[in-house]
Amino acid sequence: MTETGADEPQHTTPGADQLFGLGSRFRGFFDDPRWALAIIRATVLEAAHPQIGAALAENSTFVTHPWRRLRNTITSLQRMSGSDAEARRKEAARLNRLHARISGTDAQGRAYDAMDPAVRAWVVATLFESSVAMCRLSGQPLEQDAIEELYGEFRAYLAALDGDARHLPPTVHAFWPYYERVVEEELEHTEAMRIILYRLFDHLPAPPLLHGLPTLWAAGRAVVGPVIGVVTVASLPEPFRRRAGLPELPGDRTLMQSAYLGAGLARFLPEGWLRTETVLDLLSLSPDSDDPRARTLRALRDRMRRAGALVRLITPLPPEPEPGADRGTDNGLQRGAEEFFATVLDQTGDGYVDWPDLAAMARELAGRLDLDEPAETRLYDAFADWWRELQTALDTDGDGRVSRREYAEAVPSLAGPALIRVAEVLFDVTDTNGDQRLDADEYRALFRRGFGRDLAAADGTYPRGAFVRDFLAFMSGRSRSTPYDPLLAEA
Repeated sequence: MTETGADEPQHTTPGADQLFGLGSRFRGFFDDPRWALAIIRATVLEAAHPQIGAALAENSTFVTHPWRRLRNTITSLQRMSGSDAEARRKEAARLNRLHARISGTDAQGRAYDAMDPAVRAWVVATLFESSVAMCRLSGQPLEQDAIEELYGEFRAYLAALDGDARHLPPTVHAFWPYYERVVEEELEHTEAMRIILYRLFDHLPAPPLLHGLPTLWAAGRAVVGPVIGVVTVASLPEPFRRRAGLPELPGDRTLMQSAYLGAGLARFLPEGWLRTETVLDLLSLSPDSDDPRARTLRALRDRMRRAGALVRLITPLPPEPEPGADRGTDNGLQRGAEEFFATVLDQTGDGYVDWPDLAAMARELAGRLDLDEPAETRLYDAFADWWRELQTALDTDGDGRVSRREYAEAVPSLAGPALIRVAEVLFDVTDTNGDQRLDADEYRALFRRGFGRDLAAADGTYPRGAFVRDFLAFMSGRSRSTPYDPLLAEA
């Protein structure tokens, strides 16, 4: 992609601080129900870019852990669009460190680099254009001055991330030819785009809130999943739809406009009902948490379980497992080798374990703990050492990755010295006060749930030895305990 405005002076968007915070148009979309559809549309347009599509296919956890990925994305956008300049600087630095670790070549031998400034500009461009499109498609188009104001905010977002915004045109008037050129000349029908449109929503795993209720979740997904796919395809730019050979179904545009209109009407619900942060917190809330809302959640799940029993009377969906039916011995549920491989080790969902899978684990842990550069680097280095140890022990055919068969034949090799080092480093970066024990706040920072009293010492803390022992037992596939499943295995 060629630079846009390469001969311009460097832009840092004067008065950028005034373009962020609760009063900005950009931030205002976060709690707008229409933005859920716009984000999906923007993600498809991002994934259609060959560099982004390759990076997603090889490094992202969006297929296996979509809810986790969504929460992390929203959290990052909130930090980057907030009024706290220091929080924006810190988040931009974190994103830049993350993206600097993502590069490689795609199946056609073409290089991709997540730090390519033109590619990063395209990500911001899709968010801006999809925000404008969602207003138009819901029958409430933005006025020209509002579009210009919104564009200034998105350029300020890119400037906060990259240090300048040269790779986005300086004005809205110049943006549209740039956008149309990229759509017509550079976007492709990538594998990542196909997965999002035709696989992700049809196989979307239940969020933690609905774990144990497969009947209701499968019934809802069977209806909503295909609808989201049709709505998204119908909303894409017509030139790209034609070139990519995306299907046109009878009534798809009517369905698409109805979906956006319906989402727009939902904005008139009582304030606070659809706050993005609140909804994501509830979806990720575990029933066994000591969060005060968990009691209500447990009662709700009981009601939903009874409703699921009624649904099963009229549908061929699989029965719900009995609570604790597969409960095993002392350390929790015994985990089969194939289940552990699929749900924990294979973070990217490609059927193999290689460095991007372990990097995804390090990325998730570093993000949860909000680590700065030195601690984050220690954690990545520990996982890199573990990957080298795994590769030496398990990669018997020398192809640079570990297959399910190779893993199953050498499971004991997982718990070597490098994995012990991972556990020790993870404990060190979580134990912020350095007292060699995790207190309730440190525990929640890592696990995003209530303190595991069954794992706590007599003084109500989680000591270093117990943490390392439990982490090794989990990561070597021998057993799974209550806190570690949601850490790396839940979606």
